[in-house]
Amino acid sequence: MFYGLVITCCFWRFIIFNCITLLILGYKFYSPFVEKQAGLDPNISTPQARFREGVDYVPVHPVRAFLIQFLNIAGVGPIFGPILGALYGPVALVWIVIGNVLGGAVHDFFSGVMSIKEEGKSLPEIAGHYYNIVFKGFMLLFTAMLLFFVGVVFIMSPAGLLSNLDVFQDTFLADNTFWVLVILGYYFLATLLPIDKIITRFYPIFGLMMIVMTTLIAIALLIDAPHLPMAGDFLAYFKDSHSHDILAPNPDGLPTWPLLFITITCGAISGFHSTQAPIMARCLTNEKYIRPVYYGAMVCEGVVACVWALAGIAAFPEGYAGLKAMLDSGGPGLVVNHIASSYLGALGGIMAIIAVAVFPITSGDTAFRSLRLTLVDAFSVPQSIRNRLLLAVPILAIAYFMTKLDFTVIWRYFAFSNMLLSTSVLWLATKYLFDRWAFHWIASIPAVITSSVTISYIMTAAIGFNLSADYGRPIGIVVVILGLLLLILKHNKHKPAKA
Repeated sequence: MFYGLVITCCFWRFIIFNCITLLILGYKFYSPFVEKQAGLDPNISTPQARFREGVDYVPVHPVRAFLIQFLNIAGVGPIFGPILGALYGPVALVWIVIGNVLGGAVHDFFSGVMSIKEEGKSLPEIAGHYYNIVFKGFMLLFTAMLLFFVGVVFIMSPAGLLSNLDVFQDTFLADNTFWVLVILGYYFLATLLPIDKIITRFYPIFGLMMIVMTTLIAIALLIDAPHLPMAGDFLAYFKDSHSHDILAPNPDGLPTWPLLFITITCGAISGFHSTQAPIMARCLTNEKYIRPVYYGAMVCEGVVACVWALAGIAAFPEGYAGLKAMLDSGGPGLVVNHIASSYLGALGGIMAIIAVAVFPITSGDTAFRSLRLTLVDAFSVPQSIRNRLLLAVPILAIAYFMTKLDFTVIWRYFAFSNMLLSTSVLWLATKYLFDRWAFHWIASIPAVITSSVTISYIMTAAIGFNLSADYGRPIGIVVVILGLLLLILKHNKHKPAKA
C-alpha cells in the first residue's frame, strides 16, 4: 500500500508537470509557426496610433496588455468549467491541453490579428468584411447574446461567492442582492470610463494575483494531494471500454461527447475570448506583440484550467462521488471554497475566494464594455458620454433582472453560445488564411472539430432538438467527414497556379 501511494504521488506530479510542460512547449514551438501564417508586419502603425482618442484607443505596454488580456478572458471560466469537467475524469486534462494549443490559442491569436488588421473593430464588422452582410448579422446577434450572458454570469457567480463567505454570515454582507447591486454599480463605471482610468491601471495587478493564486494551488497539489485516484485507476479509466471509454458516459451518466467539450470551454477554447480581442487590439503598439499577448494569455489560461481540474479530482476523499455531491449541494463556487480552504488554510482560503470573486468581475465589466463597442461599431454611434450612457443604462438594467433567473439555465445558454461563436471565429480565421494563400489547416481543422461539437450538442441538448444521446457521436462523425471533404475540395480549387 505504501509503495502504491508513493507511485500514485509521483504519477500525479508527472501528470500535472507534463500538462503544464506541453502547454509551454506548444507556445514555444507551435505558436511561431501559427504566427508565420498571419502576415504580421512590425513596421506598420497599429490602430492606437492612427485613431487615438483617449477612450478606447490608448497605447498600452505589452506586459500590461498581456496581463489585461489574460484577466479579461479568465474570469471564473477556467476555474468553474474544469471543476465541472473533472467529473468526466482524466480525459478532461487531455482536452484542455490539446484543445488549448491547437484550438483555443489559435482562435485567440487570429481574433487579435483580424481585429488589429481591421482597425480594432469588433467581430461583426470583421465578419462583414471577410464574408457578407448576412454573416455579419449572424455574428452581431450571437456576439451580443454571448457578451450579455457572460456579463450576467459574471454578476451572479462573484455575488454568490462573496455572499457565502463565512466571515460575512449574520451581516448585511451575506445578502446576495447587495453584492449584485455593488457589482452592477462598478460595471456601470467601468463601461463608461476611458480604458486608462481603471482597466490599464488595476487589471495587471489582478492578473498577477490570479497567477499567484494558481501557482499556490499547483504547489500545494504537488506537495500533498492525498485524495487523487491511484495510478492504476487512472490507467483503468482508459482501458475499461464498458464504463470509462473516452466517448462513453461519465460517472454521472452524461455522455462525454459532446458535453465535456461544452463544459470546459475557457481553458480549452472559448468564443468569449474573441469578443475581448478588440479591447487590446486598440491598445497594442506593435503587431509583434500579438502572439505573446493573445496566444500567450490563452496558454496561461490553459495552465489555470489544468490546475483547477486536477484540484477538483484531488480535493475529495470520496473521489468523483464527493465532487458531484458538493456540486449538487452548492455548485462550483462551493467547490472552490473547499479547495482553497483545504490547500491554503483558513486565511489563504478567504484570500483565494475573494480573488476568485474579483476575477469574474474584471471579465464581466469588459464583457459589457465589449458589448458597448460592438453596438457602437455596428450602428456607427459617436463616442460621446451621452451615447455611452444611453447604451450602458438599459443593458445593465436588463442584466439586473436576468440575475433573478436560475444560474444553471444562464450557464447552459452561455456555454452553447460560447462554442458556437468560437466555431464561427475559426471559420473567419480560415477565410483570412485562404485569402492570404497561407496554411489554413491550422484554423480549418479546429473549425471542423468545433462545428462537430456544436451541432452534436444542439441536436441532443434540452435547449436544442433533445434527441437521444446516442445520436451525438454519429452526428459528430458525419460533420467531421463532410467538413474535411469540403475543405479538401476548397483547398484544391484554391491552389495558386504554378508559374
